Amino acid sequence: MTVRLTGHSLTLDEVVQVARNGAAVVLADEAERTMAGTRGVVERALASGRTVYGMTTGVGAKKVASVDSADAAAHSRLLVLNHRVGQGPLLPNDVVRAALVRLANHFASGAPGVRPELAEALIAALNDGATPEVRSLGSIGIADLSANADLADGALGDFPLEAGEGIALVNHNAVSTAHAALALADAARLLDDLDVAGALDVEAFAANASILDPAIDEARPFPGLVASRRRLAAALTGSYVWTDDAARNLQDPLCFRCLPQMHGAARDALGFALERLAIELNAHQGNPLVIAGDDERVVAVGDFDMLPLAGAVDLVRIALAPVLTSAVERTVKLLQRPLSGLPEGLAVRPGLPEDGLAEFGIAAQALVAEARLLAEPVSFHVVSTTQAEGIEDRMTMAPLGARRLAELCDIGSRIVAIELVVAAQAVDLRGSTALGRGTGVARARIRELVATLAEGVPIPLDLEPVVELVRSGAIGQAVGS
Repeated sequence: MTVRLTGHSLTLDEVVQVARNGAAVVLADEAERTMAGTRGVVERALASGRTVYGMTTGVGAKKVASVDSADAAAHSRLLVLNHRVGQGPLLPNDVVRAALVRLANHFASGAPGVRPELAEALIAALNDGATPEVRSLGSIGIADLSANADLADGALGDFPLEAGEGIALVNHNAVSTAHAALALADAARLLDDLDVAGALDVEAFAANASILDPAIDEARPFPGLVASRRRLAAALTGSYVWTDDAARNLQDPLCFRCLPQMHGAARDALGFALERLAIELNAHQGNPLVIAGDDERVVAVGDFDMLPLAGAVDLVRIALAPVLTSAVERTVKLLQRPLSGLPEGLAVRPGLPEDGLAEFGIAAQALVAEARLLAEPVSFHVVSTTQAEGIEDRMTMAPLGARRLAELCDIGSRIVAIELVVAAQAVDLRGSTALGRGTGVARARIRELVATLAEGVPIPLDLEPVVELVRSGAIGQAVGS
């Protein structure tokens, strides 16, 4: 696969392909022409002697200081180096590669007014497999200044810069956009996994399948609810739960009864965020904005404010928290004899002194407690500050929000792994051979990795193979498209 950058058509799938699968990248011919046109606008503005922020002046509080044309190239280089103040651990390689392709696409739009050669240099680094060391801490999400400086210096090395290219390299949000993009892709996969795991819980609990009645689609037509109900029903196609008298209860606990509603709410939140992301992947994210044409000009703007995407990422984390909490609640209930009707801890038979899988309930509760903490919104942390003489008084914390979503999805995969192992044991003990189209596949895949717990056998020590199975997307894909 080759990703062709136009500045206006980059998709989430293309970002994932470049970041995680090493897809090649090329600059579209029309993008090269556009960039040459807007670079001409910049050069004419500089030649005219007009004051242009970040090009003929310093930045922030230094905007009152002039940069001589003879020093413009050196100033661009110094601007990058002076922003290398990041702290903490390095960002994952896939996030760095995603940031590089997002930045190259940003330049391809022509709006930052840099030379085509600069975009080509970033693309060459990508195609060579470069993964610059980018520190993860130190950005407030009003342009990822410190991370961008690491990214630019690591990818470009001693590539010669010209006037205005230093500010273009640091004053954008490619890093937080990239991190959010990959985290949202993982969230979409996680929701698909949660659908199948939730459906297996229904079989494991012998829950009432009336919660998936098609009439819900008309009675409560939220798009996410409709999609989730249909996926859950598809996973259970052919299952024993649809037969008369299969349900043990008229009304099951809410974590079972509201499965499609909870998953649907998360799908709607995710859909909203993906719409914001689709715009942000191709939007101008810097300052200034260079406009070509009859009314050519260089305009000071605040397009580095990431609130549209940062707020949407907060929403996704908030929506995932109750979904994961309910997944753990179902897991714990399956382990409890009074609620499941099965041996305590899902041991092989009643009366055994063995714990069975009971301790997985504690592990799952610990994981979901962390997930709920990660769900706290961060985009409203707006402060008044004396930084840059009070000019820099806004923050979106977009990098933190994206990082927390990535962490939440990682924890979510572990919760789903435990949920699947526990539900598979319950299904086996219940003796239900007629499983659904999707749940049957999921149970079989789990049994390839973890055997049914037998008497006198300790709990599975390592669920990492199951976690990797979940992360691969194979569980969510068991339903089909």
